Amino acid sequence: MTPSLPQGQPTVERMCRLAGVSRAGCYRHRAVSPPRQEETTIRDAVQRVALANRRYGYRRVAQQLRRDGLVVNHKRVLRLMRRDNLLCLRRRPFVPVTTDSRHEWQVVPNLTRGLVLSGLDQLWVADITYVRLQEEFAFLAIVLDAFSRRVVGWALEGHLRASLAVRALEMALQARRPAPGSLIHHSDRGVQYACREYTSLLDAHDIQSSMSRIGNPYDNAKAESFMKTLKQEEVDGRAYRDAKHAREAIGIFIEEVYNRSRLHSALSYRPPAEFEANLPSGAAAAQQPHLTVHAASP
Repeated sequence: MTPSLPQGQPTVERMCRLAGVSRAGCYRHRAVSPPRQEETTIRDAVQRVALANRRYGYRRVAQQLRRDGLVVNHKRVLRLMRRDNLLCLRRRPFVPVTTDSRHEWQVVPNLTRGLVLSGLDQLWVADITYVRLQEEFAFLAIVLDAFSRRVVGWALEGHLRASLAVRALEMALQARRPAPGSLIHHSDRGVQYACREYTSLLDAHDIQSSMSRIGNPYDNAKAESFMKTLKQEEVDGRAYRDAKHAREAIGIFIEEVYNRSRLHSALSYRPPAEFEANLPSGAAAAQQPHLTVHAASP
């Protein structure tokens, strides 16, 4: 005997008849995994990646999900992140002056305009930025390989003397050991990079110096891009007790996160270490005795 249904509730047979489908087709459709299950899986993955990388935008989250084997569109990731309030935070930081170009040291021309790179250790870019501590400022100097975007040298101190930039350069030289005559070093016109202590170290390793034009950050865009990433993904929102605490935390970010795990859009969404490891042997060892510069501008 068929159990009676509450008054007014249609049966499956009546609903199928009204919809013009067969009962067998209805049951087959119900047996298939509902779309909500896929949505839940993607949403869970988005939350996991976004919370593990608090400063990732929706495009990098989408790329990380693809690397993890999920097929997902960046627009869908944006919708899910917006729904769950997971969009990364951006704020405009206070920027103290770190570049003093009013000095009597020699300023060299910009050799990077029109430069086409083909391998590692052909062009290094250098820059200095500030890091806010609880009661003072510290300053970070970095040296970055322009081809792989990898930070090859860095130093953090509580001062802006030339020794800060020298320490970062010494770390890069020890880590990479570029062939003499194969490398251009590009920086701004700050006194730290123009002084005798720094230029003597470049000359000792037969490294050619290049400097940006005044007030033109685009000449050193790759170093500026790293500084922006550092501020947004590590420094902003952190409360460093002192320079030692900042040095430890920023060192972990540079070596473990930025160089080894963070996805870079300029490298087809690969980390710099992975990009370097997958280079053809010719490109990875491309340390030419001279580099072709198509244009030079002061």
